[in-house]
This record gives sequence, structure tokens and C-alpha cells, in this order.
Amino acid sequence: MIWQTTIIILYTIAIVLIFMYALAQLNLLFNYLSAQKRKKDSPKFDLTNSDEVPFVTIQLPVFNELYVMERLLDNIAEIEYPKDKLEIQVLDDSTDETVTTTAAHIEKLQKTGLDIQHITRTNREGFKAGALKEGLEIAKGEFIAIFDADFLPKKDWLLRTIPFFKDEEIGVVQTRWGHINRNYSLLTKIQAFALDAHFTLEQVGRNSKGHFINFNGTAGIWRKECIIDAGNWEGDTLTEDLDLSYRAQLKNWKFKYLEDVETPAELPVVISAARSQQFRWNKGGAENFRKMLWRILKSKNISPKTKIHGLLHLLNSSMFLSVFIVAVLSIPMLYIKNEYAHLRYYFYIMSFFVVSTVIFFVCYWFMYKRIYGDGFKNFFGYIGMFFTFFSIAMGFSLHNSIAVLEGHIGKRSEFVRTPKFNIKSLKDSWKGNKYLRKKLSLNVIVEGALMFYFAFGLYSAFIVGDQGGDFGLFPFHLMLFLGFGYVFFKSLSSKV
Repeated sequence: MIWQTTIIILYTIAIVLIFMYALAQLNLLFNYLSAQKRKKDSPKFDLTNSDEVPFVTIQLPVFNELYVMERLLDNIAEIEYPKDKLEIQVLDDSTDETVTTTAAHIEKLQKTGLDIQHITRTNREGFKAGALKEGLEIAKGEFIAIFDADFLPKKDWLLRTIPFFKDEEIGVVQTRWGHINRNYSLLTKIQAFALDAHFTLEQVGRNSKGHFINFNGTAGIWRKECIIDAGNWEGDTLTEDLDLSYRAQLKNWKFKYLEDVETPAELPVVISAARSQQFRWNKGGAENFRKMLWRILKSKNISPKTKIHGLLHLLNSSMFLSVFIVAVLSIPMLYIKNEYAHLRYYFYIMSFFVVSTVIFFVCYWFMYKRIYGDGFKNFFGYIGMFFTFFSIAMGFSLHNSIAVLEGHIGKRSEFVRTPKFNIKSLKDSWKGNKYLRKKLSLNVIVEGALMFYFAFGLYSAFIVGDQGGDFGLFPFHLMLFLGFGYVFFKSLSSKV
């Protein structure tokens, strides 16, 4: 009975943690809906008055971005803002031929009168955080806008964001990410689905009640004074943006999230690129939980509710570990259920926790209909997308759980950039991208084994019990089978 008891305890803890996370998401939904009803005006700079126009520095941290550098530079050159109050820093850590091509393109832009500088380093110490920190030392701007290489802000982006800094308590203005290749493939659709939930439900839901949110690493602006006051950029986690965001808010700086300002960007089109991005984000979240836990708990500046939301925010990625535990243990739990009749009341209680899925379904629907609209046609489309997303997200649960565990135990790893592609339509091919990893990881093999494991779970539904089977977990195991199968075969094909 020892192993059965251990399985039941681990399964119960994981499923309760998922339920708690679902309740937190439901609270964010209520916050989001109330925020839509009571939008208030904020004091703003009058940019038609030259005396109120602040100096802005745009920082472009880049590393080996062969396929998107020209697009990025041409786009940023079109930004509408008084040229005497704007400088652009290209923080280039590249180690390939893009250093030369970027320098040549920047020289052309300089001849147009644009104040744009090409800043290179002899080492990548601190990776992106290190580049931003070095650029900040010589930045002339009072405000620092940051864009990753795959982002394409619209011409009026600064005109729509800078005015909010008239409120001297605001340290950051963050905008919502858009997706220029949302409909390229199923992979890009489910990435867009997940990011849309973050940039509507979570960012608005937290920000509207004064809870901590995060600068998303790009498509936002910092007050230079805020960066310095919070301790400047640090490269000891894989998500330096989340780290500095929490240090700034612990110093009482306010963040302003602009849901209505969209900044288009490119989603990874190859699963290996998505995997590296997911690994960095999830490990970085766990690293920041370790780094910020006691600072948040000991802070006298924030309310208990904000502390709870802050810790749950930093534990977002750890939900993958709970999902993975529930998934793996669900098959032995199926056999335990049908072998030990005296546990039936326990399983009746556990069945209640299916409400977690219902909560996620409701929360994500409000996000989905904001983008696509409501109505029966869109609702049925949403149902398909929701379960597709959940299946593939569970297929990533092993990969992301490893990232989370590494983050929690403090294992250090190198900052692995996400390859960019400059792909918008099915006519464009990614197969010639020189930055893609060709090596197949052991994780992929295990994901293939898990696909067969959950196929066994489907088979088990027909053979357990004395009443012709037990199909209660059949939909769950079907989603896991499809999710791990998708991730496994996609990962194999990306090595071709």
C-alpha cells in the first residue's frame, strides 16, 4: 500500500495546486471585466508642446539576427518622434556576418540624419541584460524603449506611450504583443492563443488592481531613473525582464499596461525554436521565484493580496510540473480506483476538481472573443482551439517541467536565444535557417515514450473494472496522447 498511498498523496497535491491556480485566474477575470467598465483618464504629456517632449532612447538588443535585422532597422527608422529628442542604440552582440551587414545599414540610416549608434561588445557577459546595462550607461534618454529583433512597432508607437509618463510614479509602460504570423500554422495559433491570454486576462487583471505585472522584455518603455533605482539590469536569471520588474515594483514604482496599443511581432514557426523560448521563460520564472520569494513576503509596501498574486505569478511556470504529475499518475490512479472500492468517496471528491478545466474554459473565452468576436460560429471555433491548445500545452509539460525544476534547484544555464525567421506566409520556408539546432534531445525521445504510455491509458479504460471499463479519464488521456504525439513528431520533423 505504500506506493499506492504515495501516488494518491502526490496526485492530490498536484490537482489541488492546479485548482488554486484556476481560482487565481478566475479572480483575474473578475478584475479584467471590472477594469473594462471603469477605464479612467491619466495625466499625459502634451507632445505638441516642445517643452514637454522628453528625450527617448530606443534600445535594440540583438544577437545573430541575419534574417530580420534589415526589417527591424527600417521599421524603427520610421518611428514618428522629434528627431532632436530621439536616439537609437543597436546593442549588437552578434558573432557572425550580421555585425558587418548591420554596420553598413546603420551607416546608411545615419546619413538620413537619424541619431542611431552601433554598439558592440567584446564579450556577452550578462547576455541581454548585460547589453542593456552597458547601453544604459551612455544613453541620453530620460526614457528607454526596448524592442527585440522580431518586433515591428507602428509609426505612432512612441506618441501613444510616452505621454503616460507625465505621472512621475510610473516607471514602465508596457504594450500588448500582436502576432504578424498568427495563422501560419497550428503551432503559431496555439502560441498566439496562450500569449493573448497573458496580455489580456493576466496583465490587465493584475494591473487594474495594482498587483505586480511584468515588463515583457520588449515592446515597452522604462523610465531610466526607475531602472537605476531598482538596481539596474542583472543577468543572474534567464528572464531579466521579470527580475527587474519585481525589484522596481518592490520600490513602489507603478507600471502602466496599455491593452489598446498593439506591437506586432513574429512567433516561432519551428517547434525547436518554440521549445527554446518556452524553456527560457519557464526556467526564468522559477529562478525569479527563488530570488524574489522572501523579498515579497517581507515587504511592508504591498498588501497581502498583492503578495499572493505576485507569488502565484512567479509560480505560473510551475503549474506545468503539477500538470505533468497529474498526467503521469492518472493511469496508476485509474487502476487504484478500480482495485480499492473503499476509496470511492475520495474519487468522488477528486472528480469535483474537473471544475478547474471549466474555469480555464470560461476565462480564456473572454480573451478569445475580445480578439475574434462572440457568436456561435466563433464559440465553436473557440471550443476546438481551447482543447487543441490544452492538448499541446500538456505535450510540452515534460519539457517545461524540466525547465522549472532546474530553475527551482538553482542550476545555471546559458541564455539561448530564439531563432528568428522573417516568415509570414506558407510560401516562406524555415528550413534554411542557419541558427536552428540540428541535434535531437533526449527529452524528445521521452516524449515519444509518453505518447505510447498514454495510448496504454486509453487501452486501460476498456479493461479496468468489472462493469465493462472506466472511461472517466479517457478524454484526458486522449488529449495527452495527441499532445505528446504532436510535440514528438513535430520535434522530429524540425530536424529534417
